[in-house]
Amino acid sequence: MKEFEQLRQLAVEIAQAAGALLAERPDVFDINQKSSAVDFATQMDIAAEKLIVDRILTARPNDGIIGEEGSERASTSGITWVIDPLDGTVNYFYGIPGWNVSIAAKNSEGVVAGAVYSPTTQSLWSASLGGGATFNGKKIACNDPVALDRAMLATGFSYDLEERKSQGAMVASLLPRVRDFRRNGAAAVDLCYVAMGALDGYFEAGLKEWDLAAGGLIAQEAGAIVSGGPSSGQPVIAAGPALHAVLSREIL
Repeated sequence: MKEFEQLRQLAVEIAQAAGALLAERPDVFDINQKSSAVDFATQMDIAAEKLIVDRILTARPNDGIIGEEGSERASTSGITWVIDPLDGTVNYFYGIPGWNVSIAAKNSEGVVAGAVYSPTTQSLWSASLGGGATFNGKKIACNDPVALDRAMLATGFSYDLEERKSQGAMVASLLPRVRDFRRNGAAAVDLCYVAMGALDGYFEAGLKEWDLAAGGLIAQEAGAIVSGGPSSGQPVIAAGPALHAVLSREIL
């Protein structure tokens, strides 16, 4: 639909603007602890979210907002934006590539447009519902079929240190039976890597809506199945249909 494409383009433009802001990485960080000592935000998370919210409301003043760093606004237009202004804050803090800006738009039925922008890897992914997914402007598709023993997988670990024990055990169980694992440290990019075939599958427990919204749509529009998430209480699993069925049996 034309409206979904317009939302996609707006998400792309704003994600790139926020990425440019974040690329000016400060020498000193102000740390705001969240759920634990390893879960934190910086002054740049907050500045990027402010930029994104301001740009969205300038363009679409009746839209709603859900932001990781606390921005919240009810929608009167039927569209709500789901924002992760700095996905991969730990990567950003340590100067590791792969952190990104993730912006999605949803209506009452679900996510309809999204963009993920990773300045350090010069990567821009986007999608609109029914309009397919792209990487740096080119159409992309996930890998399918892929057997478990040939699968390149990625995962992430909870900020809850106790939950990491069971997550580590799951990785230990799968590791001898797959091609390999990658730990990239940014959920949105992992989902986009599945979309473009740079990964065969990805799973992670404990994702929030803003972690999943844009990258999940991009993966789905590239042909992957994306299941689980905060509304279900189940781990997110993203992969092509054949591998998704196998991972679901292994993980759930």
